[in-house]
Amino acid sequence: MVDRSMFNNFSVIESVPSHKLNGVFDALNILDMCPWIINKPMLEVVIDLFNKKGDKNLDIPRPPSECPAPPKISPDMTPAQKNEIKIKRGHLKQQKSEMNSLWCSALYKLSIANQYKDDIFWFPHNLDFRGRTYPCPPHFNHLGDDVTRSILCFAKGKPLGKKGLDWLKIHLINLTGLKKRSSNKERLAYADELLHEILDSADNPMDGNRWWQASDEPWQTLAACKEIANAVRSSDIEKYICHFPVHQDGSCNGLQHYAALGRDKAGAESVNLFPFEAPKDVYSDVAELVEKVRLTDAANGDEIAQVLEGFVRRKVIKQTVMTTVYGLTRYGARYQILRQLKDIPEFPEKHQWKASHYLTEATFSCLQRMFTSTKMIQDWFTECADMISKTCNKPVEWVTPLDLPVLQPYFKQKTVNLKGITKLSAEFDRPEAGITYVSVHDCYWTHPCDVDIMNKICREQFIALHSQPILEDLSKFMLERFGDIPKDITLRALLKECLSRVPTKGTFDLNSVQNSTYFFS
Repeated sequence: MVDRSMFNNFSVIESVPSHKLNGVFDALNILDMCPWIINKPMLEVVIDLFNKKGDKNLDIPRPPSECPAPPKISPDMTPAQKNEIKIKRGHLKQQKSEMNSLWCSALYKLSIANQYKDDIFWFPHNLDFRGRTYPCPPHFNHLGDDVTRSILCFAKGKPLGKKGLDWLKIHLINLTGLKKRSSNKERLAYADELLHEILDSADNPMDGNRWWQASDEPWQTLAACKEIANAVRSSDIEKYICHFPVHQDGSCNGLQHYAALGRDKAGAESVNLFPFEAPKDVYSDVAELVEKVRLTDAANGDEIAQVLEGFVRRKVIKQTVMTTVYGLTRYGARYQILRQLKDIPEFPEKHQWKASHYLTEATFSCLQRMFTSTKMIQDWFTECADMISKTCNKPVEWVTPLDLPVLQPYFKQKTVNLKGITKLSAEFDRPEAGITYVSVHDCYWTHPCDVDIMNKICREQFIALHSQPILEDLSKFMLERFGDIPKDITLRALLKECLSRVPTKGTFDLNSVQNSTYFFS
């Protein structure tokens, strides 16, 4: 049994003096305070296509009435034919149910957007036990899908200034996914080359060349096309008032934090903590390493390695690379990769299961070679958690660098309902730079004219965070909290040895982040 007395006796959050949590709740309040409006031209395009029975390729669901009619069973059919028809009818019934669910969800989101199309509104946020923030409205918010994000804009507009249009263009190319390893200068030049397509997309989204529809994020790309068209056609581009949010994404942010924690030089370079003229792409780097392994195995006669020729793609392993730092197991990774292989029509179905296993093992192996310090730290975290739970019969606890206490709530035993986290009142400090800011985990949004300011603050705060002795502080906290709990002398000694064994760090200079253009890009 796990000792749950701490849950019954007090709330962990309420046990912390409110002034120690000011930083956490100030950040939450900043996200709450961002006002939003609906991008009406984009909403009109989306609603029009929705009313015209949607488009599966553009993620606008088709109504269930468009599902093919189920085949009928005739008396002259053989038992085998009747059984085949029954199977098809079952599949079509499931398909119709899924179509109905997707269509109703889209209708609800578009109805909310249409209801508030003339209003200014806000998204109140909640903080989960780990310190992650989420908007409270569950169905329509900026964490939503490509369609939802495309119809949201900042209520507050700001002039583009000297570099705002450049950042709009770079953002547009980022959304397409076409120039992942190109510099910002190259992305900007590419946008200028495609200006005729951008303007055509803005003016004739459904009847023109429809360049935007080939993008990774088509609807956000179309929204960016329309904003760029408005800006370049304005009488004074620098004075053009822009409400459009530009996103800056971390380069696999989980790995960025692990690389910084362990001062892992090779890992830090692969996730853009080091300043390069062009960005690195860790997903492509891992895919290339996996492909080298596959080539060797294929040459040695491995059948699955041979079957995978041409299929070791960035998209196939991306989710696995992204989530491995969040405790992804090989079991979970295998199903992630399996889903990707199933989405490739030309990949042979009979080899999907074995191929997913092969790629899972190869991806994990290549990640461990690329991020040696990350692997050491992860193993230490796992060992510490295992020792605490087994020798102390207590859930693992820690305190974040922002003084937020975290208590791991996962149990195999009976579920315990914890008292919800209360938003404490605290003296609110407005952001120093005075810029509009919202986030989707490791994706940060601001006005085009303020991207450089936001990037500078992100780099400074990342360096400040990881300049703290985070691992050493964690070790000290766990030793004080759990070190003397085991009554058995041997177990106590083993626990203390484990908790005090902080992984050694590499040689990466954290200050390099200050000059890294593509740390967030």
